[in-house]
Amino acid sequence: DRDGNPTPLSRFERVVRINLIGTYNVMSQCAARMAINAPEDGEERGVIVNTSSGAAFEGQIGQPAYASSKNGVIGLNLPTARELGRYGIRVNAIAPGLFLTPMAESLGEAVVASLTERIESPKRLGRPAEFAHCCRFLVENAYVNGETIRLDAATRLTAR
Repeated sequence: DRDGNPTPLSRFERVVRINLIGTYNVMSQCAARMAINAPEDGEERGVIVNTSSGAAFEGQIGQPAYASSKNGVIGLNLPTARELGRYGIRVNAIAPGLFLTPMAESLGEAVVASLTERIESPKRLGRPAEFAHCCRFLVENAYVNGETIRLDAATRLTAR
């Protein structure tokens, strides 16, 4: 903190537990059920699309727990895709940038305008339909496996 005291470990653990351990838990439970599906077209039994964050690549000041937990979600992709491949299950992730969610809208027009200034092109927050479209692409393209797609309009977060 500003006085040089360490952040309580419990805060870091809570974020990691929710974002990384929670993702792993849901993914493993889903994969167990997908593994018993009849394969579609003789090869696929399921697709997992996890949500990471642009902060996984450029975490900002004050985000060490969030950024590392979302980077951990990316770290799950390749080894899990390799493990689940024998069952016909693919694993990918999306690392979204700034999106116009109800939470973002609740911040007010001035804050949304300030956030929009950081976005490269198109110069607006992402639309939920664009996130859904990316999910659909990952589900429909059977050759994409173990990957993370940055969905962020070429935006890179600064330190602050």
